[in-house]
Amino acid sequence: MSSPAFYFEYESVTLDDKAQILTMTPEEIAGTLTELFGTESVVAIASSSWQIDTPNFRLLVLLSEDQTWLRVLLPLMPIKEAEQFLTQFLEANFDETQEVRYATYDGVVWGVYQHNSGTLVSADFASAIARLIFLHKAGLNDVFNRLIENRVRQIVVAAKQQGQSLQATMQNLERFYAEGLMGEIDQTAAAREEVLAAWQYQLERLWNEIDVK
Repeated sequence: MSSPAFYFEYESVTLDDKAQILTMTPEEIAGTLTELFGTESVVAIASSSWQIDTPNFRLLVLLSEDQTWLRVLLPLMPIKEAEQFLTQFLEANFDETQEVRYATYDGVVWGVYQHNSGTLVSADFASAIARLIFLHKAGLNDVFNRLIENRVRQIVVAAKQQGQSLQATMQNLERFYAEGLMGEIDQTAAAREEVLAAWQYQLERLWNEIDVK
């Protein structure tokens, strides 16, 4: 027995017909990419796959063989540079990255967008690409700040439980860095100062926010 046809209440179009109407074709995908990056940057590497080369990044757009599933991939950094931030990448996936995600594969951290092409529209496609480029520009900055914030929260809780003042906690933080107890062993002086400034900023920002009873 054949499956019954289901209809939208507001129009006499079946779900299958509706999917066909909404499906973003390879030609439309290529057209959107050309609008965003220009003809010279967009290279068709297969009948339904494209590569966009710019001075700053290489973006891949891939359709599945049956053209029902779209993936957009942007390599962000070698995983060796990001190993200490993997927890923060997952946390960002949960509440910050919106329609795109961090992922790891073959020694690389990627920005990834996946969508059923049957419900994909050009505006959402372009928005996802913009989000991936944002992740690329951010690099490790956002996850680094997230890591610092998590650790500073722990420091603030411990300091307040011990009755320390903000000034005393700040001095301890500076002393730990001066003695090499915090930060990477092979950090340059400039990098150490940059990290310390980030810790100090988060400490001042979070001190009054965190209430320990």
